[in-house]
Amino acid sequence: MGAGHSAITGEKLTMARDFAKPFYNSAAWRKCRAAFIKERVRIDGGVCQRCGQELGYIVHHKIWLTPENINDPEITLNQSNLEYVGLVCHNKIEEGEEAPRYRFTPDGQVEAYSPP
Repeated sequence: MGAGHSAITGEKLTMARDFAKPFYNSAAWRKCRAAFIKERVRIDGGVCQRCGQELGYIVHHKIWLTPENINDPEITLNQSNLEYVGLVCHNKIEEGEEAPRYRFTPDGQVEAYSPP
């Protein structure tokens, strides 16, 4: 399997933007990430914090990293700014998709829909 592909699923992964690569390769991030995953596994077995259906796979920054905040540990290393998400949920976050919404049909059935 080539670089940039998941060893688990084989899917192509989005690589970190150039400004963030040194941060993601840092010992501080690796230590923070490992501690966060360990805590999530202790709390709920390491399931995705978004859907609760699949195992967590990626530690995601809720406040996205930018060139302006990449050196701010309150953003980059603060565990309250992290969430452990599965690959499907992470891809939805990255692509800007919202979680499915539901509504009742006229005959009382529940259906998923996408708002306009």
